[in-house]
Amino acid sequence: MKKKLLIFMALFLLALGLSGCSDNQKSVAQEANTTDTWNHIKKRGRVIIGLDDTFVPMGFREKNGKLVGYDIDLAKAVFKQYGIKADFQPIDWNMKETELRNQTIDLIWNGYTITPARKKQLAFSRPYMANQQVLVTKTNENITSFKDMQNKILGVQTSSSGASLLDEHPTKLKNYIKHKNPVLYDSFNNALMDLDDKRIQGLLIDSVYAGYYISKEKDPASYRVTRGGFTGEDFAVGMRKGDKTLKRKIDNGLQHLANTGELQKINKKWFGNSDNSLIQPEK
Repeated sequence: MKKKLLIFMALFLLALGLSGCSDNQKSVAQEANTTDTWNHIKKRGRVIIGLDDTFVPMGFREKNGKLVGYDIDLAKAVFKQYGIKADFQPIDWNMKETELRNQTIDLIWNGYTITPARKKQLAFSRPYMANQQVLVTKTNENITSFKDMQNKILGVQTSSSGASLLDEHPTKLKNYIKHKNPVLYDSFNNALMDLDDKRIQGLLIDSVYAGYYISKEKDPASYRVTRGGFTGEDFAVGMRKGDKTLKRKIDNGLQHLANTGELQKINKKWFGNSDNSLIQPEK
């Protein structure tokens, strides 16, 4: 009896200790989410930006391994105004919000879409680019509408805004596809290779990526882009809710780039005459 009592007490104390650790971890995470870190970033002289380094043209690696992209240029230009170096940290895109909460990174800046669910977890800068989810297919598949994906295989990137929209509005596309479930990919690059190899017949993807990717192909006419009813979305910079100063600095920095014409130069470099920017020069 005495032995059983000792075992029970030991298990109780262990459970109590684990509960305390869990509460402490929650407390640390909550404190991190409400702390304004601008002074720390300014003193450190660099800001750590989390990204998916396969997201063409927002942030990706060239053949030589160099990290380039629209968001790379934009972030560097914003923080150059404050004498702060922008460091880019490739992360598991599935864990982006966790990385932000744990302070592994300071920002999520990589074609990051504002959604109601994400707004509950973190804060956003002002939106800087318009985007939309589109269906990319091969022209010879004769798919001209979402309904034409009936019993066909669809690809989508894991934890992307496209994956979320697919689940939130199943009648638009999900209910048509084979098994009513898409094939999930860790990157758009792998999905596009499978599209070319006919392993999938369609890919739900960001319009900015689709346009850039197709324009670089040897035969752009072999691809078709179909817009099928998903509402437009906006890209913005994600940060912890407590970073009010950081948000203000980014918002002001973006507006300054628009006022000086630098933003327009970056847009033209990556998108040519197609300007999806949501920030216009102040009059």
